[in-house]
Amino acid sequence: MYRFLASTRWLGWLLLVCVFAAACVGLGRWQMNRLDEARAGNARVEANYDAQAIDFRRARPYFASLPEDEAWTPVTMTGTYLVDDTLVVRNRPRNGGPGYEVLVPFKTTEGTVVVIDRGWLPIGDDTAGRPDTVPAPPQGTVEVTARLKVGEPAVSRSAPEGQVASIELPHIADVLGYPVATGAYGVLAGEDPAAATMPEPLERPSIKEGNHLSYSLQWFAFGVLSFVGLGYAARQQARINREDAQEAAEAEAAGVQVLHSAYRAPRQRPTRRRGNTPTDEELEDAYLDRFEDQAHR
Repeated sequence: MYRFLASTRWLGWLLLVCVFAAACVGLGRWQMNRLDEARAGNARVEANYDAQAIDFRRARPYFASLPEDEAWTPVTMTGTYLVDDTLVVRNRPRNGGPGYEVLVPFKTTEGTVVVIDRGWLPIGDDTAGRPDTVPAPPQGTVEVTARLKVGEPAVSRSAPEGQVASIELPHIADVLGYPVATGAYGVLAGEDPAAATMPEPLERPSIKEGNHLSYSLQWFAFGVLSFVGLGYAARQQARINREDAQEAAEAEAAGVQVLHSAYRAPRQRPTRRRGNTPTDEELEDAYLDRFEDQAHR
């Protein structure tokens, strides 16, 4: 009944379904990996964001290379802002509105220059492509608490003077023209003394897993359903083949029966007696017999 499954056509369908199912499994596992990454990121935020700040001397290696598990760790450092080298990061939307982030280099008393993200500013109304005003940080010696983040990747967009397209720390060092820490930068959490006017603080990272789990289950389900669909198609083909065979058998049996029913034995001719003239009935029978003999030839 299912011998057709060994045909080239159905083996090709099976191979195609196997490839599709393998792709679904790969995509499902990719979504599961993204889920694991999201959960790990959420765990880092919960563990580090509100933790006790550590001293710069302890955190100094993190500014050269920030371990993944130390992201968002608060660090306290003392030094001065290099106000004249303030940079603005473009294309930073917030709550549906365009804006910028303000970066100010901070030179610690240990001599290391780190980049501090002081917060967000809306797009300006007076000058296109720039914020109206950039609040200045406090002057003199300042104690800053900032949460550590790794730098951003490079982008292909350019930016006008005094602005950057992303927080790509090596590029910022090139723009500033002197060494800065390139392993991490700080998102401002507090400073003492505080400035009279501040950019809006950056929002706390959201704790969300996203839809990775549901997407993963959907891909796995698609892989299983592909085999279910192939099995259903094979069952339908077997049913069609069975019905065709039954119809052929019935047609063959009906054809033999018609042949048998259409045949009729020839009539026996009445024996004529010698010397007697045939009657009209005998002539009629003889005529019918000849006609039927010719029709069956």
